[in-house]
Amino acid sequence: MRLLTFRTADGARLGVLRGDEVVELADPPDMLSLIDSGEEGLELVRSSLSRGKGKVHLLAEVRVQAPLPNPRGNVVAIGRNYQAHAEESARAAGKVVDPPTVFSKAITSVAGPHDDIRIDASVTSQVDWEVELGVVVGRSGINIKRERSLDHVFGYVAVNDVSARDVQFGWGGQYFKGKSLDGFCPIGPWIVTRDEIPDPQALRLLLRVNGETKQDGNTRDMIYPVDLVIEWVSKGMTLLAGSIIATGTPDGVGFARTPPEFLKPGDVMEAEVTGIGVLRNRIVAAPN
Repeated sequence: MRLLTFRTADGARLGVLRGDEVVELADPPDMLSLIDSGEEGLELVRSSLSRGKGKVHLLAEVRVQAPLPNPRGNVVAIGRNYQAHAEESARAAGKVVDPPTVFSKAITSVAGPHDDIRIDASVTSQVDWEVELGVVVGRSGINIKRERSLDHVFGYVAVNDVSARDVQFGWGGQYFKGKSLDGFCPIGPWIVTRDEIPDPQALRLLLRVNGETKQDGNTRDMIYPVDLVIEWVSKGMTLLAGSIIATGTPDGVGFARTPPEFLKPGDVMEAEVTGIGVLRNRIVAAPN
């Protein structure tokens, strides 16, 4: 299933995508509640759909929001999880290749798949893109074993790990701050449940700016695949149901290009994960 959060004149609602239609769910009230209900909740949703229950909306007539607008805790993110990206980052910094790392993005950075991203020129002038596969955790756990880690997955989303590089690298090595400006984590456009993506290591990732392809990679090139990421991140640290993991980006980011490229107001980013969908976000200047 493709599960989404959308807004109508009556407010935010939970729904299931069906072709070019959205079937509104009367219960549960939001995505976190559905995640907490586990497989039993998903079966109730499937049963409701099979019985033809639920108000139907045209997808074009609703505003699609972040499918999980209030994840439990900061977005857990993996840096340098694709070898070519790790190498391009090292070249740009004039240093040796570092191994993958774990950081986080503030919950306040989460944005919808079609939201504008505001750039405050007094804060940053080096805004960059990073398309990623996002994992939505469905079952809490600590010290999760790799062979059972995918059992903890609720579903998958596309993520754009928008980054203020001058803050990230120039404020004393502030990954968290440089990755956490408001709106710098568009996700969506919906959650594709785990059963519809049997192999998360076979997904193409694309990032376009104004229609020009900047990143073109595949999750098979991850250094740590999804199951190992979950094992690694959960060592000694509880992963909560309803949290999100961004699993890293392929090469082609702006700061590592020659010359470096950064986003400016008027630019449009399209971050795509095949089998999931496209995030389309326009860059705008923050009001004075």
